[in-house]
Amino acid sequence: MDLSFGPEEQRFRAEVRAFIEEQLPQDLRDKVHGGRHLDREDYLRWHRILAARGWSAPNWPTAFGGPGWNAAQQHIFEEECAAADAPMLMPFGIRMVAPVIMAFGDAAQQARFLPRILSGEDWWCQGYSEPGSGSDLASLRMRAERRDDHYVVNGQKTWTTLAQHADWIFCLVRTAADRRPQDGISFLLVDMRTPGVEVRPIVTLDGEIEVNEVWFQDVVVPAENLVGQEHRGWTYAKYLLGHERTGNAGVGTCKRWLRQLRALAGAQRSGGRPLLEDARFRDRIAQLEIELMALEVTNLRVIAMELAKRQPGPEASMLKVLGTEIQQALTEAMMHALGPDALPWHHEALAAGYSGPSWEPDFALPISARYFNHRKASIYAGSNEIQRNIIAKMMLGL
Repeated sequence: MDLSFGPEEQRFRAEVRAFIEEQLPQDLRDKVHGGRHLDREDYLRWHRILAARGWSAPNWPTAFGGPGWNAAQQHIFEEECAAADAPMLMPFGIRMVAPVIMAFGDAAQQARFLPRILSGEDWWCQGYSEPGSGSDLASLRMRAERRDDHYVVNGQKTWTTLAQHADWIFCLVRTAADRRPQDGISFLLVDMRTPGVEVRPIVTLDGEIEVNEVWFQDVVVPAENLVGQEHRGWTYAKYLLGHERTGNAGVGTCKRWLRQLRALAGAQRSGGRPLLEDARFRDRIAQLEIELMALEVTNLRVIAMELAKRQPGPEASMLKVLGTEIQQALTEAMMHALGPDALPWHHEALAAGYSGPSWEPDFALPISARYFNHRKASIYAGSNEIQRNIIAKMMLGL
């Protein structure tokens, strides 16, 4: 695939770049660039700006209010947003539950939920993993018992990203225990304000409250919130995971981090020479760049498959493995480039005006936090070991 885009793509890139330059608030740009904490309103402010332009759901077709972009346009948009230090668009509504509702939901669900995801009125989170049911997701135990026109839900979800901000959660629930585990799971949409839902934060190594436990005690959910057919949730979950793994590639973000790594390696330190003068470190950067180019090509292929209404298969698993491993390798290389100056990073220090050593670029302050946070990248959305099993089975016939 030729990645040297033609005149039409270049015009689109210029349009996106000009819009971001004009519309992205400087305080949001500064927060992302400097690694400062972003709250719910920060993410939603950028979402609303994009929604006003019709760009808040880059992967949606025009039939549901999206821009109907092709693979190249989606790729360019992601790349330009990352390069400009824009806040990420929360994927849980746009990239995860929305495609499931489009494909398997009824007309009433589509009319009820999709416009509010598009506008940013509803913030979604994902209720998949449970204690003891992560990579082996089919063993999940959270129960949903049908009673007339509603379900009564009891159980626990964990590692639920940004559940403290969410209005809704999409959950895999056990609706039958007398059959094969995969055949007794349903896909249920739950209002987080329902009595009996409790969110308990988990503080991660970087000091953030990013993931949570979510507890459900006798939570009443209308039966109309069941997506598709009862006991068919495993099929819908696999469909969703294909889209989630595609989004985990993070090509635009990786490109920005690669530029930052080069800047760190080229910085002149007091009493020392730039790391770029070390041939082995230059080789390390070159290898990362080669792997990122391969990731970019694969990402474009998978986006093109989605646009052709072909469900991402093992290619999505390849994206997930390679993308998360590149993210981890980049954060590790930046930690090595900082050397002794890769001190533990704290929100309190930034708030008090800490600016780091004189040689250190301003973007380097959050690198320690980024390194610790991305240790989890190879685990979420199905661990990389599981993804390799999928690749071996579906592509190599093993």
